[in-house]
Amino acid sequence: MPSNGDTAPTFTATLGTSDHESFDLADHVGDGPVVLAFFPGAFTPPCTNEMVALQEHRDAFQNAGGTLLGISADSPFAQGAFREEHGLEFDLVSDMAREAIDAYDVEIDIEDLGLYSVANRAAFVVDGDGVITYSWVADDPTNEPDYDELLDAIKAA
Repeated sequence: MPSNGDTAPTFTATLGTSDHESFDLADHVGDGPVVLAFFPGAFTPPCTNEMVALQEHRDAFQNAGGTLLGISADSPFAQGAFREEHGLEFDLVSDMAREAIDAYDVEIDIEDLGLYSVANRAAFVVDGDGVITYSWVADDPTNEPDYDELLDAIKAA
């Protein structure tokens, strides 16, 4: 698993929009800190809570220069519906091929929910030079990151 001080693995995926635009992390590195917020699955209660909380912090993250991205193995269709239903104004990245999940080593099985090979809840901050300056991975996928700590990491990146 990459950690603080490591070069952030880049990856390609699809944005969870109706246009299914391609996404390449390398296109976003250099524009200021990028927050990669991995989550297990759209429409699950803990993930909804986290994404709504991130939306509530979005302005503070942006004011600190950060770009927020949610990443899950959900389809772009599911993510688009999830964004719309919850008024999320940041991009969700559909990692159905699990390129990012594998690169960041955050794969988890949540057998009770029938979820296999999904992203564990995790957050990484990548600075403008492409270096990970903050990493957090949940011990339990129902836990959420400390949003104030995440904001401080964005400011420091």
